[in-house]
Amino acid sequence: MTAGASLRNHVMRLRRVLDVVGDERISSTPHGPMLRVADGELDVHEFTATLGRARDSRARQDWPDVIRHTAAALTLWRGQPLSDLAELHTLEAEVRHLAQAHLQALNWYFEAELQLGRHVEVIPELGRWAARHRLHEALHVLLITALYRSGRQAEALETFETVRVALAEELGVDPGPALRDVHRRVLTADLLILERPAAADETAAATPLLSTRTGVSPASAATAGLGGTDEAPAQLEPGRQEATAPAPAQLPADTPLFTGRQSELRQLCAALERATDGEGPGVVAVTGMGGVGKSALAVHAAHLLRDRFPDGQLHLDLRGHGTATPRTAHELLASVLTDLAVPLPLPEDTGRRAALLRSVLAERRVLLLLDNARDGAQVLPLLPGTGHSAAIVTSRSTLTDLPTPHHLSLAPMDVEEQRALLCALCGSDRVEQDLDAALRILAACGGLPLALRIVGARLAARPAWPLATLADRLAPEGPGRLSTLAAGHLQVRATFAASYLALRDSESPGEREAARAFRLLGLWSGQTVGPADAAALLDRDPARAEELLEQLVDAHLLQTPAPLRYRLHDLLAEYAVECAEADESEQEREAARLRMCVWYALALENARLAIPEGGQLPPRLGQQPPAPLPVFTDEAQALTWCRRELAGIGEAIRQAGQSRRFDLAWRMAVWLLGYMRTSWWTGHWESYLHQALDITEQHDDRLGRAWLLRSLGACHGMCRRPDRAIEAFEEALTLFDDPESQSATLAYLSLAHSAAGHGDQALAHARTALDLHRRTGGNRHRTAILLSTMADALRVSGHLKEADLRYREALGLWRAHGDANGTAIVLTNHGDVLRGLGRRDEAFMALDEALAIFRRIGNAALTAECLVMMARTHARFDEWTRARARIHEAIDVADRNHLESWLSEAREVLATIESANASAA
Repeated sequence: MTAGASLRNHVMRLRRVLDVVGDERISSTPHGPMLRVADGELDVHEFTATLGRARDSRARQDWPDVIRHTAAALTLWRGQPLSDLAELHTLEAEVRHLAQAHLQALNWYFEAELQLGRHVEVIPELGRWAARHRLHEALHVLLITALYRSGRQAEALETFETVRVALAEELGVDPGPALRDVHRRVLTADLLILERPAAADETAAATPLLSTRTGVSPASAATAGLGGTDEAPAQLEPGRQEATAPAPAQLPADTPLFTGRQSELRQLCAALERATDGEGPGVVAVTGMGGVGKSALAVHAAHLLRDRFPDGQLHLDLRGHGTATPRTAHELLASVLTDLAVPLPLPEDTGRRAALLRSVLAERRVLLLLDNARDGAQVLPLLPGTGHSAAIVTSRSTLTDLPTPHHLSLAPMDVEEQRALLCALCGSDRVEQDLDAALRILAACGGLPLALRIVGARLAARPAWPLATLADRLAPEGPGRLSTLAAGHLQVRATFAASYLALRDSESPGEREAARAFRLLGLWSGQTVGPADAAALLDRDPARAEELLEQLVDAHLLQTPAPLRYRLHDLLAEYAVECAEADESEQEREAARLRMCVWYALALENARLAIPEGGQLPPRLGQQPPAPLPVFTDEAQALTWCRRELAGIGEAIRQAGQSRRFDLAWRMAVWLLGYMRTSWWTGHWESYLHQALDITEQHDDRLGRAWLLRSLGACHGMCRRPDRAIEAFEEALTLFDDPESQSATLAYLSLAHSAAGHGDQALAHARTALDLHRRTGGNRHRTAILLSTMADALRVSGHLKEADLRYREALGLWRAHGDANGTAIVLTNHGDVLRGLGRRDEAFMALDEALAIFRRIGNAALTAECLVMMARTHARFDEWTRARARIHEAIDVADRNHLESWLSEAREVLATIESANASAA
């Protein structure tokens, strides 16, 4: 039988049963059969109404009537509501409300029994209910009272100790005021607790055993919630001060060994203290990425200020990020109002519930810790309005829409805070014994307290392990940091997943697209990106890419170290890679990587073309960019872009080598020459060239290898390694077939021989290169390069007058082309020739201009070289003081920029100057 047929049979049988009494209850609707229920026929309604009548009787202190109504309400109870319909999980909040209302009925029932002196009779049943709800303080207050009145003092004390231990072990809290008060009375044999209440016919004049404390009226009954917010025993003599209901104390246990975050802690506590004094907004938002320590900071601050909120401290997990469904404001309001002992029934309208909460909080000093919020909309209805209450809200979202100026955004801990926490977790001696391993552990944890606490737990469980063992396992080449950073329920991967899955599985298309952006960024992990290059990776226009990046920043899945610059935290980057491999096809991953490589190659072409270096350019790609390219209006912009994007270019070279477009690797490495003329000493270019050279060898790419060898020779020449430069140029010359490339390579070869002091060979290669260039009809800039190359060879060969003429001829062409670096190099070498010719003023005119250019464009190596040349020139004309000043400038520049060869040369020149000066004296 199908499910539909079965349902129809059941409906038919139900109709027959109902038709017996002539009651047409079932009708058909577009959504299925509907059963009509009249007023008073639903047990939930009857239970609520009966409990309301018990509340009224209790307000009149009519204890027999309280017993009658609560007993009637309790007879309707047949266990946990909807326990046989687990699929109705959306009614979880209503089920919880009913369960707490049931406890309220029990409390009022036993309270009334004690008021009528039936303490002996209620002990068995009251004991069973107290055992069933072992953390429910109000029931235990009643049980201890009944036991003591029955002369069972030892059992009363034992009951108190049992609930005290349970509260400490399971919730990490101490007994509330009501339990402490009744315990004190038992210990001090307070006769009031033994006093028999008035007889039944005298109850109208009797003082109630339990006083009420709600935000609505003193006579209203409090809800006996599971959070420990029920009433406490009152003294029985009229005129004596009433005992208060136990305030909710729901804070989780404070973080053991809380370390660091002192500045943020001071800010948080100061804001909350001002709120309790009525001097400012009582809301503080603590935001940050998963595992950064938001909840730990909030809980620690809440414990420090617990005494400032005597009417209760409530803790709610809003489930904003995680696998569970986020809790609704409607449900959360019911939970808070119930825990604050607001009488049932609660308003059905969410807005009215929020208004009721604000009214309650306005008359009390309550701290709300709203943990793991999804967004501002989930939190806003829960916030206090006026008064002295306060709320701490933690979230992985920025919550910029919260009405508060107090926003604490937690960044990963700095090295000193991390080190202090690691010492606290595993002992400072253990850390100091292997400081190198400790620093490697800190680097692997990325400043996340969660990761450090996991490390501490693992080390504590393995006292025989040296720190180096765990450091090795956390290394990038180890088994995987995210797998290692797990201990029991503490898992960095699970913490990150809560943020990512909230976006990936969202009903919002925009959030799902942000999740895609996050995992694709993992394909470019470790790099800082901007909207332009991210647009290529994400296959979106730059404006949309920026929106997605900012959305990830708001979700604390992405960092923004500078305006419009974005990067993944190191550990999040590792997780993003896992997400990309799990949720993106191999084809899409490859396409995204290739888009990025093509974009970088084309952008680098644009940058190189804006730098008027004048050398032979490699063949261009000639394809459409996957996203708009940067536009450079001058050399300075191009150099700035290259400097900022250098790490990204290196990543593009690496990934291109692993793709089907391996040629992009050598193209990018070669296109970097224009930038690297002024920044080669960082070592990046040489590394990229060798990396690309390996790629061309793997694919037997003759053209790419030729271009790379020639660029590598140029790099060796800049590094003052002429022999290696000559070797690279000679091999490149055998691979080029076209005359233009051969001419350019011969020019480079001439320069290398000049640097090596091989004047004749340098001159021969320069003449061959110039002749070949003139036969092919090369451009004027290429002519300038070859003329200055010829002049260098003549200078090294000792033909200074001819070199002077060639430099002057070349200099006009360099200036016309606007190549600042090339112009300054020619001026420096020309100054050296003029020094040799004894023409002091002309030499310094050239050298001063060269020095100004090198300093302006930031070429540190040639700045040092020019200063050395100036010192030599001053010494040539016996100007020792000026020579000494210039050489010390050169030493300073070389030392600051780690230019060892220039530093050695400058020190040798200094020694020569000192020796010559002494001889002259």
